[in-house]
Parts: sequence; C-alpha cells; structure tokens
Amino acid sequence: MDRYYKERFHVQRNLIRKIAPLMEVNKIIEKVREELRTIIPNAMEVCILLLDKDADKYTSPLQCALYEEPVNCQSCKRDRAAVQKAIQEKKAVVVSQSEPLRRKDNSLVAVGSEYAMPVFVEDRVLAAISVVIQPLTRYGRRDFFLIRDFADILGNIILSAKRQWENTQEKIRISQKLTNLTPFVPGSVRHMVDKNPELLTSEKERKDVTILFLDMEGYTKLSSSRPEVEVNAVIEKMFSSFVDPIHRSHGDINETAGDALMIIFKDHDAKTNAINAVKASFEIIDRNHAINQSLETDMGTLYVNIGINSGSALVGMTKFKGALDTRMTFTASGTVTNIAARLSDYAKGGDILIGEETKNMVDGLWPLYKLGAVGLKGIKDPVPVFSLLHAP
Repeated sequence: MDRYYKERFHVQRNLIRKIAPLMEVNKIIEKVREELRTIIPNAMEVCILLLDKDADKYTSPLQCALYEEPVNCQSCKRDRAAVQKAIQEKKAVVVSQSEPLRRKDNSLVAVGSEYAMPVFVEDRVLAAISVVIQPLTRYGRRDFFLIRDFADILGNIILSAKRQWENTQEKIRISQKLTNLTPFVPGSVRHMVDKNPELLTSEKERKDVTILFLDMEGYTKLSSSRPEVEVNAVIEKMFSSFVDPIHRSHGDINETAGDALMIIFKDHDAKTNAINAVKASFEIIDRNHAINQSLETDMGTLYVNIGINSGSALVGMTKFKGALDTRMTFTASGTVTNIAARLSDYAKGGDILIGEETKNMVDGLWPLYKLGAVGLKGIKDPVPVFSLLHAP
C-alpha cells in the first residue's frame, strides 16, 4: 500500500482541483467518472449508480458508453450480479467472468472482469461504482486503492448534493405555507421560521425567558406636530439602530407595533438570558441618545422606555384568526410577558425598569435602584420594581 501512497495523493489532489470550480452535481459526478476511466488503463466503462430513491430529483443519470445509443447507467448496470452483490454485502466485489452487455439490437459487447464498490457515508450505501475492464485483462492492486479513494470522495459529494436539495425543498415548503400569511407575519418571525422550519408545526414549550419591551415616549406628540413621512423616517432610523444590539445579545424581535418592540431572550439559561437583555437595553439607550442629538432641535426628545421581566413562559408560534385574515407570530405568553409590557408603560424619561426575577439574576453586575412595589395596569397585585438608571 505504501508504494501507491504518493500516486494516490497526487490523483486525489488532481481530482479535487478539477471538481472544485464545478457547481452542478451532475458535472462533478461526470468528472469523477472521467478521471476513473483515465487512471484505470484497461477500463472499458465506469458507471456511478445512485441508490437514493430521490436521486433523480437532484441529479441526472450518466449515460453508459458501451451502447451505440445513449443508455441510462441506472438501468444498464443496476441489475448486474457484481453490483447487486456489492450492495447486498456492503463490500467491494470482483466478478471475473462478467456477462456480456446486450445492446438494443441484441448484439453483445464482450467485457472482462467487473468490479463493484459500494459508496458509503455514515454506514449508509448511497451509490455504487461499477468498473468494467477489457477482456483478458486484470485489475492491479493500485486500481482497487484508487477506486476506493474515489468512492470516499464521491460519497461526500452525493450527500452534500442531497442535503442541498432537501434544504431547498424545505424552504419551498415553508414559503408555500407562509404565502397566504405573509402580509400578516412580522419579518423577524419569517426569518426565525427560515432558520428553524420546525417552529411551524411544533407545540409551544415552557421555557425560562426574559422579555424586553420598549416604546417611544413622545411619539404621539411628534406625530401630531410633524408630517407622517418625517415621523416614520425618524422612528425607522431609531428602531433600525436597535437591531444590531438586540441580535448581538441573542434576542429575537417578535412584535412591532408602531412605536413599540417586543424582544424575547430564550436561547440560553435563565441568568444568561437576563444578562443579555440588560446588555441590550443599555446599548439601545445609548443609540437612542446618539440619534436624539442628531435630530432637529424643534423636534424635541424621543425617549426610549424599557421594561424587562424574567420567568417561565409558553414559547412558540401563535395564530390570530380574524374575520378577514390570519396573523402568525412567535411569542412568549404568560404573566412574565404582561409584566414586562406594563413596566415599559410605567417607565418615563428613558428609564430601564426590571422586575424582581430579573433583579435577582443581575444583582451585583450593575447598580440597581429600588422603586418599591408598584401597581401596574392589568396586574392584580403590586409588583416590586427596580430601575437600572434612575434613583427614586
């Protein structure tokens, strides 16, 4: 084996160099076959038989060169004894007395030995390589090593092509599923579904989350005194500046309503979610200050008020069905969300207010100012509230 090492290395490197620029899997597989034909001196034909039942959906069969007319490799070689035995036994097989190939006009093409090598990926047989050599010739040990090397490379090519096709099919399926809902689904939710298609069909699950609500103080006054186009441009500029801090802190924007945003932090443990939410809130306040300084002086100040609360919530996709349409969103429902929303309503002058659960998880990391138990709209009992910015 050692004496073939150098040649095998150069052959593999040459193959990879040739297939690297190719994009279509058919062209790649054809190039693999051409190289095998070239490096096995006695080869009459090399066929690559894809065994995956969906293969015809992401590639086209090669054409066997041993026939006068083009013949599909899948049909001309699949039933041959060497191929069937290699597939069944999951190992390379050599048939020394191979049957001649019969053409459509019933003429026979004499062939020599036939070698069939299964193509494995993760213990699965994805394909088979069939090599037929000239009569009265033999395979060398070198040929077996080279065919095995090519089988290893080919397996990864086929698996990659299949996965790419599956991903494309999944995106088409999701796109079709959302077609009728598109006008009513927030863009951030569509992005989440693109990344995790299983969200559409999975049940809601209970998770430890931190919810951040933010809204604009001064939005109503500004809307009544300035043209709508100008107001929308300012709000869009402001909110766009918040997107990077939110994503950096692993938050998902799931609701937008005029001058308000709802963000869920759910992908880590409870304490990390709370810390990420607080980090995002400080960056949002900094962005808010910077943009306020760039506004015309007669526009006044647009404060961002933030409410943060942590706890257990039911997380998942929710459909809201109305008389005229259906709206879909990804949300966290429960008391934890309601309190976060009310904290943002209660905040004034660009403050960040947090609930007691969030306070317990970030205490000692930032200064906290106790505001006492506060009655919040829609919440039965007073809620302990803490500010991250303003002392009482």
